[in-house]
Amino acid sequence: MSTQERDWYERAGVRSGPRRHLAQELETGRAFYPPALVPYLNHPRVVALGEARQRELLARHLFQYLDFTAQFETRVVNRATERIAGNRCGVETDVAVRLDAYRIYCDEGYHSLYSLDVIQQVAAASEVAPLDYDFSPFLRRLDAIGAEALPYEPALAQLLQVVVFETLITAVLNDIPKDPDVLTVVRDIVRDHAKDEGWHHVFFARFFRELWAQESAGSRGRIARCLPGLIRCSLLPDLRPVRASLAAAGLAPSAVEEVVHDSYPSASVDQGIRRASRHAVRLFQEVGATAVPGGAEAFEAAGLLP
Repeated sequence: MSTQERDWYERAGVRSGPRRHLAQELETGRAFYPPALVPYLNHPRVVALGEARQRELLARHLFQYLDFTAQFETRVVNRATERIAGNRCGVETDVAVRLDAYRIYCDEGYHSLYSLDVIQQVAAASEVAPLDYDFSPFLRRLDAIGAEALPYEPALAQLLQVVVFETLITAVLNDIPKDPDVLTVVRDIVRDHAKDEGWHHVFFARFFRELWAQESAGSRGRIARCLPGLIRCSLLPDLRPVRASLAAAGLAPSAVEEVVHDSYPSASVDQGIRRASRHAVRLFQEVGATAVPGGAEAFEAAGLLP
């Protein structure tokens, strides 16, 4: 048994982690989600709503993050991971890679399970109802990028979606587990998730190098021109649930648009995308994606190069 195989059976969250429970912390003042990671929370319009409404907004921001996670893991990551595991991805891989893909498939399903589990626990205890969240518009935008750049290669486009997302580094996985002011159950599941994602990052970075090495020159050009759009789509804030949450908190439509406009200025959004994507961009530069015709121009146009 390889070291990686042994480690997964002994260390993966789905294999060894306990079910995380909400402790008796709601009256202690601990936050549902770090306020610093919620751009609109300190907007004057939101502050004027009062502490109770702000707390509801934090709870719903947590719900939206977890709901997005649950759906992305199953509808995007596992859609492509199953192709690798089932030897239908168009990339020559050995059995060890396919086994690791099945392990990741199990991990991602478990991440979805405990994300929904914690939504239900926190909603019941806090009496803050989660709002309906439709993942389909995001998925359509993501798929449309691949359909435009790789119109005859849908499987390849799905693989690239996952390579991109699994090599991004966001503040959420890094910062929440270290924040003592956040509910313990939230810190615990994000820490569990980050632990699994560490080796997922390694797997997909290695997989992309193999994929790139096996592609033709023409295909490499199409891949390089597709990647920046996938990065931006993956990292652009989804403002639909933000608007819905602000409306549920009592803001009028005009006030909702004012808060959104002020809280998500394009310069700040672009800066956040560059920061979160720097490791992914470095990987793509290392394999030569910015050296093929049109590659550097595509990354530059997306604002991803220094």
